[in-house]
Amino acid sequence: MSKKQDIMTATLDLIHEEGLQSVTFSKLFKRASVGSGTIYNYFANKEELVNEVYRESRTKMGEYLLQGYDANASLYERFKCLQLNRLRFGMHFPKRFLFIDSYSFSPYIDPVLRNQDDDYQSSQIVQELIVDGQRQGIIKEMDAHLCHQLIHGIISSILKGFFVNKYPLNEVQIQQMIEASWKAILV
Repeated sequence: MSKKQDIMTATLDLIHEEGLQSVTFSKLFKRASVGSGTIYNYFANKEELVNEVYRESRTKMGEYLLQGYDANASLYERFKCLQLNRLRFGMHFPKRFLFIDSYSFSPYIDPVLRNQDDDYQSSQIVQELIVDGQRQGIIKEMDAHLCHQLIHGIISSILKGFFVNKYPLNEVQIQQMIEASWKAILV
């Protein structure tokens, strides 16, 4: 791993363990095992560093969402693929998922970066799926962004309970959650 990546990993770890406000450069120097000047070679300040961690996390989640996605599959199969991938991303990368979920609407994230949601290929695909479903009369008529947020929120809520061992997520429960999230947006 490069020093820049070490710094970004240490940042994500500290945010996960202590919260964003508790992260200081002195803690990052120790956690990443880098000298104090090294961070400044890559990032001008904490805000720039956090925004880069956010950008990288969103990119990784977007790539994960599209694994195995078939644009020619039925609307339901496409939806199921995206929701399962969103859930599995959270299960495999809980720190990244929680960071994205917790800080997407934080004033700490640069508004330009936050509003680039539509530039992420995966976000565009989810939006297109929703609009396609609305055109077909299958998905409720509502703002596509709100609909996207609704289905993301279902996964987010389920994952948060899973992370604190409130319940396990076996295949039956995962399928039930996918069905429930599908039904939440059906006409």
